[in-house]
Amino acid sequence: MEIRSTTDEDRDVFVGTMHAAFGLFPETPVDGGGLWWSAFEMDRCLLALAADGRPVGTAGAYSFELTLPGEILVPTSGVTAVGVLPSHRRRGVLSAMMRHQLAELRARGEFLSVLLASEATIYGRFGYGPATYTQQLTVQRHRAALTPPRAHGTADAAATGSDGGSDGGSDSDADGGSVEVLRRAECGEILEEVYDRYRRAQPGALSRPHRWWALRAGQPPISPAPRYVAVHRDADGVPDGYASYSIADAAMTVDETIATDDAVFTALARFAVGHDLVSRVVFKHLPLRHPLRWQLADFRAAEVGGDTDWLWVRLLDVPRALTARGWFTDGELVLDVVDPFLGEHGRHLLTVRDGKADCVPTDREPDLSLDVRDLGSLYLGGTAPSTLVRAGHVRAHHPDAATLADALFRTDRSPHCLHWF
Repeated sequence: MEIRSTTDEDRDVFVGTMHAAFGLFPETPVDGGGLWWSAFEMDRCLLALAADGRPVGTAGAYSFELTLPGEILVPTSGVTAVGVLPSHRRRGVLSAMMRHQLAELRARGEFLSVLLASEATIYGRFGYGPATYTQQLTVQRHRAALTPPRAHGTADAAATGSDGGSDGGSDSDADGGSVEVLRRAECGEILEEVYDRYRRAQPGALSRPHRWWALRAGQPPISPAPRYVAVHRDADGVPDGYASYSIADAAMTVDETIATDDAVFTALARFAVGHDLVSRVVFKHLPLRHPLRWQLADFRAAEVGGDTDWLWVRLLDVPRALTARGWFTDGELVLDVVDPFLGEHGRHLLTVRDGKADCVPTDREPDLSLDVRDLGSLYLGGTAPSTLVRAGHVRAHHPDAATLADALFRTDRSPHCLHWF
């Protein structure tokens, strides 16, 4: 078997092999483009070839930026299009491609890799761990009134209590902002700019390179699928949030809500639950523990569903990864990290002072022993070390180790990723 990098001339073969691996067919082109795979970077893709030269497997990677805790932006590879033809499975093709890909990523100088797992049982053995999570809320509109905030000093409580309908135009909120309804085709530049502002401040978020928007590659609101977009503008008329939505069978489905702060999200949520001619509103892709349920006058009006993992993280260089992110508690921790897939093992002294970390080899006794996949789950702060200790995956070597690790890895903001790739 041979594994080789591809070029633009291999695009059709790569795309055809990938679809055959999943039992699918490339979609018929639509007006204005929008094929989800049109943003493939062919110089970052791999083909696995059988002994007779036939392609039997694919793996690709996108070039993204990932926002780490502390609003730190770092390059990362978004692994995608990983598949093996059914006729060649369980012959080591997938493992060989993943090992080849990890070596290439390291050769590029990268220390992180991320992916979205089609099946949760596949990628742990290659060192990836689930690091962000997502859910959806379905709100019955007749029970969807938002309660005024009770905190003293909260700006204009009456604004969040509004339950008026939408006439499809522009609606002002009490803080001087407004919501305007546009068609997806009318606001591409606005979506791109607002998303970029959002992702730079949100841990766990990925960039959406301009070529994705230009090619309309991905899921709504990137794709050309017909959508309305509620664009929120601040008091000066500057866009600072949006909600992409469609309506069918008396249900409004909000594909994506992007807001630069909680007040903007509240204004967009108020718009959605106030929309006429719908009986329920489905907010897809919200972070766990999102405050929207607490803003409802009827806490039980929202049904939680679709609770699942999203972004999986793989550390390629443990010291570089740990010193790259921001930290919010001072302390020391000795981590004994094993990487079974790459046959590597290291013991690291992590020292955090004033928000920055130093990570060096050490012979000290470990506080925690863990697999690199579990370190990937902890890395963005979305999974508590004590959770994995209790699950039996991370070994705590003394009674205070899990508590110490929880305090050290805790972040100021929960990680969340919206981008689909």
